[in-house]
Amino acid sequence: MAEYKGKVKSIQDTPFGYTVAVIGGKWKMVILYLLAENQPVRFNDLKRQIGAITYKTLSSQLKELEADGLVRRKEYPQVPPKVEYSLTDKGETLLPVMESLCEWGVKNQNS
Repeated sequence: MAEYKGKVKSIQDTPFGYTVAVIGGKWKMVILYLLAENQPVRFNDLKRQIGAITYKTLSSQLKELEADGLVRRKEYPQVPPKVEYSLTDKGETLLPVMESLCEWGVKNQNS
């Protein structure tokens, strides 16, 4: 990170800033975690597992994750509509990072 000191106008211009922008926020990491554990997942199943998230927020977070190339949305041409979400290859590259964050939490949660 020191290599960027004084060379960028905004934290968003750094790899760290990009990463935080892509996975930051209250729900994105939760969504990614649930997709990693149980993919593919339908929208209502995600909503049920998360609980406190609104339909509108879940929809917008999934759209952002899809736009960033982390989540794949597969729509089936049937009635009623069926849509499933899963991680892309790019999304799966976050799994070791998420595992490291979980390990950090285990070590430091009660200290």
